[in-house]
Amino acid sequence: MNKHQILIVEDDIMVSNLMATTLEMGGYVYRTAKNGSEAIMEALSYKPDIMLLDLGLPDMSGVDIIRKVREWSNMPIIVVSARVETSDKVSALDAGADDYLTKPFSVDELLARIRVALRRVDADREKASAATSIYENGSLRIDYAAGCTYMDGKEIHLTPMEYKLLCLLAKNTGKVLSYNYILKEIWGGVNESDMASLRVFMTVLRRKIEGSSVDDTRYIQTHVGIGYRMLSHNS
Repeated sequence: MNKHQILIVEDDIMVSNLMATTLEMGGYVYRTAKNGSEAIMEALSYKPDIMLLDLGLPDMSGVDIIRKVREWSNMPIIVVSARVETSDKVSALDAGADDYLTKPFSVDELLARIRVALRRVDADREKASAATSIYENGSLRIDYAAGCTYMDGKEIHLTPMEYKLLCLLAKNTGKVLSYNYILKEIWGGVNESDMASLRVFMTVLRRKIEGSSVDDTRYIQTHVGIGYRMLSHNS
């Protein structure tokens, strides 16, 4: 089964069934909506990768649906309509549609248009994933994908436990994390021996991040009796 999910918005049962059968042949997951109201609800709750949209719906214009969806989503919208006038195509594309396929359409062409749109979806996801795999805070940089940490462009060698602690703090930058929260997240429980270990690991980690003097707090701030916080240097 293809992981991509598609929303069919079509009030003609025969056309809707043809699209559904076509998507089943391609191994896609799909849902259907027979009017604009259903389309908006499905798009909000289902969050499909692509919308296949008919312009002639009973309750609202397909162009209005495109405009509404574009207020909160950049998902590819492929219009599939019997309207062949240039003005209709221009209106749909100007509203934010990505493609326009006229009825009657061939199954192969519909699948080809879907594949083109999905290549964009996958490319956008890869870019987003790459962006979120890097953490930058002032001179501190963490490459989550590679598992490496850098300060002022130079790699800092951390033990696995030190790296886990740093990542936990980094992913909660600006928040004070309590001792108990850190112990549960890193050690899986709370006991006195782990608390002592936490203090030791944090002292060494701060020395590696801050430099020789941990009194000059730049990144990891100690809240005595409470926990630790990663300070933000990106504002």
